Amino acid sequence: MTIQYERPVSHAAHWARRLALFSCLLFVAVVLSHRFGPLTTPHFLVLAGFAAALSALAVLLASVGLVRLWHVGARGGKASFIALLLALLPLGVAAAAAYSYFYKPALYDVTTDTLSAPPWLSQPSAEQDWLQRAGVVTPRDREVQLAAYPALSGRRYEGALDRVYQGVRKVAAAYGIAITAEDGLDNILADLEDLVVDPGKAAGSAEPLGEVPIPEARPLETPILPHIGGPGDVILQGEWRSPVFGFRFDVVIRLREEAETTLVDMRAASRYGPHDLGIGAELVEGYLKALDAELLGIAGD
Repeated sequence: MTIQYERPVSHAAHWARRLALFSCLLFVAVVLSHRFGPLTTPHFLVLAGFAAALSALAVLLASVGLVRLWHVGARGGKASFIALLLALLPLGVAAAAAYSYFYKPALYDVTTDTLSAPPWLSQPSAEQDWLQRAGVVTPRDREVQLAAYPALSGRRYEGALDRVYQGVRKVAAAYGIAITAEDGLDNILADLEDLVVDPGKAAGSAEPLGEVPIPEARPLETPILPHIGGPGDVILQGEWRSPVFGFRFDVVIRLREEAETTLVDMRAASRYGPHDLGIGAELVEGYLKALDAELLGIAGD
């Protein structure tokens, strides 16, 4: 008589694979909908958290399957291994977000000028839903930023305002910042008064000159509105989205001419929630480094 040993089957391992596959697909769909679709950040966080919770449950079931495989040789080892691989994506992102949330300062608005931050041309507003936050940035928040990001500072360039403005616009386009509003563009128009012919010099010339047309400044592309900020400031406001997950940030860049140099300051604020997970500081630092490379040769000390 032949005795045939029949291995038991681990149902936990197979359910782990199903749950992990579902959670991984859900997470990818949620990320794509947030990055390219209409899904807002509060709803994204809820759905992404739900996907991470399902992945955690799948890991628990996969662990049961592996234990059963070790003790009684139950079928399901491959299913448990696949479940663990699929759960890596949602759980890994959730773990990285949790680390940033607990170990980085709870700020949603950062700037290179903590004493006089560049002003908004249009105050950002968004329905926060359950992500409630204080509507005003306090001096205490700026102190926390100085302690957390001491190297976050503006740039000074030994160049004319119009040249630095062109570099700022070029780097903004390359960095993915969509400029939505500008103010103070009249400060970068060329001073055309020197081009007007002096009547005294014209009278003393060998040949009489006819009527000399007086050049006029080119009209601005945008209508002139009440000026915001300092009298010589040029302010640009735009929107930026993080490359992978599509978190929305509002950005302000201020150009100020001082003693034949141009000072560039920047401000970035997360559109949703009281915590930007450190993305705002990375955005400002990355943009200013790219601007340094663009204006290489005219950057001051």
